Amino acid sequence: MLHKATIAGLTMDPASNTPIIILKVDESDKAVPIWIGLLEATAIASALQNIEFERPMTHDLLKNLLEKLNCRVTRVEVCDLRDNTFYAKIHYVTAEETFAIDSRPSDAIAIALRFQAPIFVDDRVIEKSATDGDSGEAQDKSEEGRKWAEYLKNLSPEHFGKYKV
Repeated sequence: MLHKATIAGLTMDPASNTPIIILKVDESDKAVPIWIGLLEATAIASALQNIEFERPMTHDLLKNLLEKLNCRVTRVEVCDLRDNTFYAKIHYVTAEETFAIDSRPSDAIAIALRFQAPIFVDDRVIEKSATDGDSGEAQDKSEEGRKWAEYLKNLSPEHFGKYKV
């Protein structure tokens, strides 16, 4: 089952200096942290803050092309989490057809923001990425693993500045 989600925050992982986007599941206290690339974080942050560049960036270029082809994005889904890798799909509609294309979640979210399309997260992803301490046990038993398990257990949207990169 899919659940609508919103972007609760965008921050940097203090240990690795890697951007993290936090999706908050609507009508729930669940949050899904997704580690993303710096360029994708910049694309997401610029869309969230309505920053327009003089020349189109990659996600803006794709949006311009899709609009020229009368194709729009209806929604994106963060649909799976396997081996610490998140998977997403972008759903499109044209006059002739509807279709979905695989995507990295960061790119899907950057595109969704540009089309003002809703973001959904699958139950499987919420369960596998549970940060509320209800389920799962850290598989990495090292000190570093324990540190990360504690960090994720205590993670909540309030810990993040609004859309900072």
